Amino acid sequence: MQSAISDGRVKNVSWGDDTTEFVVVVNDEGQYSIWPSYKTIPNGWKADGKRGQKAECLAHIDEVWTDMRPISLRRALAQDAAHVKAAQ
Repeated sequence: MQSAISDGRVKNVSWGDDTTEFVVVVNDEGQYSIWPSYKTIPNGWKADGKRGQKAECLAHIDEVWTDMRPISLRRALAQDAAHVKAAQ
């Protein structure tokens, strides 16, 4: 369990605590995760705009992250498919 300062008071929070507020974050590869709202978002990630309890954030990710493949893989596969089609 970690401590965070909320409204000037120290509050114990953890990943398993249902009262912890999270933000949904996404990286340049289009991969999603959750991050405690009291912590600075790590480099390479940005907030996608959803904030709430863990279950809410995970439900949001289920709705928006429909293709688990990284963006770079999707682009490479699309490029390969275009080359195959052009060769026919």
